[in-house]
Amino acid sequence: MKQVIDFVKANLEKEKQPAHALGFGKYFTDHMFMMDYNEEQGWHEPRILPYQPLTMEPSSMVFHYGQAIFEGLKAYRTPEGKIQLFRPDKNIERLNFSCQRMSIPTLDEALVLDAITQLVTIEKDWVPSEEGTSLYIRPFIIATEPYLGVRPSKRYKFMIILSPVGSYYGGDQLKPVKIHVEENYVRAVKGGVGHVKTSGNYAASLKAQEEAEAQGYDQVLWLDAKENKYVEEVGSMNIFFKINGEVVTPELNGSILGGITRSSCLQLLDYWNFPVSERRISIEEVFEAYYRGELEEAFGAGTAAVISPVGELSWNNQKITLPPSETETIAKRLYDAITNIQLGKEPDPFQWTVEVK
Repeated sequence: MKQVIDFVKANLEKEKQPAHALGFGKYFTDHMFMMDYNEEQGWHEPRILPYQPLTMEPSSMVFHYGQAIFEGLKAYRTPEGKIQLFRPDKNIERLNFSCQRMSIPTLDEALVLDAITQLVTIEKDWVPSEEGTSLYIRPFIIATEPYLGVRPSKRYKFMIILSPVGSYYGGDQLKPVKIHVEENYVRAVKGGVGHVKTSGNYAASLKAQEEAEAQGYDQVLWLDAKENKYVEEVGSMNIFFKINGEVVTPELNGSILGGITRSSCLQLLDYWNFPVSERRISIEEVFEAYYRGELEEAFGAGTAAVISPVGELSWNNQKITLPPSETETIAKRLYDAITNIQLGKEPDPFQWTVEVK
């Protein structure tokens, strides 16, 4: 039976920031969604209420044992003023996949989609319309049982918050990023939790990211934990290489996150009949392809930035630079195709978008 989502309206509305000041993840809308779980009632009391601080006991298990997962998707305003979500079903499906791996009770996927659409509808005035902007949607679950002991929590909170955002890196959406290939730290190993969106994965990446930024790099490219040889993913996105006319991306191997934008890129490339392969690719192969003149492009794909061309890669005391192509790149073609579908500027042959009414 469909659950009714209660709504409590905020007494005061926050001041909305101009598009140029948004940045990424700095401002939050007037309302949020919340739902609780316990063993007796299951998931219950879905509600939309004013955005507010949480009151939790210091012994809440999330603080001690890290049971926390999240997702990230966006709402877009079309030129006609409509609001669209992009592939929300895939994010909700992946949220439940993360629940299963982290021993968190799964959610009713129809209810989650209903919660997202109702919340975005209430906050529709927060969806910006300027180029490169969107409303970022962050669903997440945390363990809230007050207990010190290593086992799954018996209580949880599921929440959704919204944030109007601009470009993830700021400035030009397709500005090439500089990436450092990490050699000292590892992100995840097969059998672990690298393939799910759990908070601890990102905490483990911070030291390497901090050191890379100190050297002037935007992101870290992770190698496999076993041989420190095979390319896995970038901190906030999956990675693609165009080598001798073929697009290559690391295969999903149990330690790589299955990105929604990654999946969209692969579907588009297949739709265009463009040569593409998912396979193991070593960092040596990438650099050797560059020195042979066969590395034509490198780019990342993720919800936050959509598509990010790679301008520089640093590894093993070597630096390679990929100058912007004078011709149409695959990165730009993918960026244009995905963003035009998200914004309703082009037909959606895959039925990826969901209109919020």
